[in-house]
Amino acid sequence: MTSNDDYILEILENVGLVTREQAVAARQLAAQEDERVMDVLAREGVASKLDMLKALAGQFGMETITLTGLDISREVLDMVPGDVAQRYKVVPVFKHDNVLTVALGDPLDVDTLDGLRYVLKCNVEGVVAPPEEIEKAIANYYGRATGAVEGMLQEITEGTLALPDEVKNQLVADENVTESDAPIIKLVSLIIMEAFRSRASDIHLEPMPKKFRVRYRIDGVLHEVDSPPKRLQSAIISRVKIMANMSIAEKRVPQDGRIQINVMGRDLDLRVSSIPTNHGESIVMRILDKAGIALGLPQLGFFSDDQQVFERLITLSDGIILVTGPTGSGKTTTLYACLNTINKPDRKIITVEDPVEYQMGGINQVQVRTDIGMTFSAALRAILRQAPNIIMIGEIRDLETAEIAVNASLTGHLVFSTLHTNDAPSAVTRLIDIGVKPFLVASSVRAIMAQRLVRRICDKCKEPYVAQEAELRLLGPAASQLASAQLFHGKGCADCSFTGYRGRLGIYEIFLIDDQVRNLIFDQVTSAELRTKARELGMRTLREDGVRKVVAGITTLEEVLRVTMGDSN
Repeated sequence: MTSNDDYILEILENVGLVTREQAVAARQLAAQEDERVMDVLAREGVASKLDMLKALAGQFGMETITLTGLDISREVLDMVPGDVAQRYKVVPVFKHDNVLTVALGDPLDVDTLDGLRYVLKCNVEGVVAPPEEIEKAIANYYGRATGAVEGMLQEITEGTLALPDEVKNQLVADENVTESDAPIIKLVSLIIMEAFRSRASDIHLEPMPKKFRVRYRIDGVLHEVDSPPKRLQSAIISRVKIMANMSIAEKRVPQDGRIQINVMGRDLDLRVSSIPTNHGESIVMRILDKAGIALGLPQLGFFSDDQQVFERLITLSDGIILVTGPTGSGKTTTLYACLNTINKPDRKIITVEDPVEYQMGGINQVQVRTDIGMTFSAALRAILRQAPNIIMIGEIRDLETAEIAVNASLTGHLVFSTLHTNDAPSAVTRLIDIGVKPFLVASSVRAIMAQRLVRRICDKCKEPYVAQEAELRLLGPAASQLASAQLFHGKGCADCSFTGYRGRLGIYEIFLIDDQVRNLIFDQVTSAELRTKARELGMRTLREDGVRKVVAGITTLEEVLRVTMGDSN
């Protein structure tokens, strides 16, 4: 039962659709079964959903329409990108005198229209349509991924699904597959393949009270696709766990596994994580494309000046180079690109990772296994006896690991690692907080680079636009860089699934540790003082680097603001 349900029942009573007794009974049922009262009333046959929607819409002066059979022009559809339609659960229906009218399923959701006005930068009015019609319209009008699972389910039900060769081979190879299992195997395999075709980095299988939600993370943003029936939840989760060599009998504790699969001629690794929730096990599959990791520094999004600085840093003979940022900001990809660049026959490179995400030729990769005592620190002590030139540590998490990394850097090794801090100067104080002595931090760290990922504008539907005053105010001092710039955004097209974006690149903040900075570290100044000194010495902030890429027409102001909202400069 939701917080609006009492208000809905009051309106429905006032217009005579339900009696007092029916309202009380519906309220009790909704609370017991964790449902909305409108769903309960419709299920019990008290009132139809359409009649209830009309009554609610009338209270707010809104019209009610049906989307079935409505012909919506492509011009109107292009005004709302696919990801916006998915996020707000709306469908644009027509435009008149610079006012866009959208259909939404909940007339009480006033925040949706306000949010759309800000995101779309135009006047938006609402009409009400049944939620199931809105979901169907989104599936029909926007993108391949949205309707993919629905199509799979229909084909599985009708028994007409044409399997790709790789799925057929998997079915033949699995001796334990019965006839009743085959549809589930088809569905799971096709969910994975559709995610790959959609350029997704993650697949989320999430049990909800009344549904089994499937979402793909594409270019860092989650997109919900049509969900399989709730009755298939247990079978789908079991199939994924079998593929990942996880225990299907154990449902009380988190588990990790791995799936290796060939999709469209590409070898993929899927890192699988399960965790028990109130309504079943939640599964996340991280798609690791082996071909996609063979990146060099130019593909990461460096401008030439930053690339030259970073190329000089990664060819140093010793010291620590840290990459910082939150989870999902591309730190591991940057480290792999560094190793690809400096991976030469005359250098021995060893990595210590948890887990080893990608197998790289010519590099010795060590997997951390805490269950048998193979921790970061234990692995690091052992690999130092292997006489490496370059060491990559997946993450510095504790004092013991940090001290070994510092000692390795001071004895002639070049060490790469990551830390979870929001900006580059904060990494210094983070190491000191962990317990590393300030003089050791100053002596060993050569540079710290903070990074974020922003989405690239789709080249197929790129067009000029004018920034809004609100965006420029949020940007602060960096807005001066946009005074005479021509800005671009993506209109939305089939190539980018009507999002306006295709692919991602990094924005960077490179903090070089020179003698002046070392003296400040010796004196244990705050990260704010370190940041001020770094700015004086020419460090460009994440937001400033992002604005440079906005001016260059690579990304949008909205993207840069989204990922740098905590940046004060």
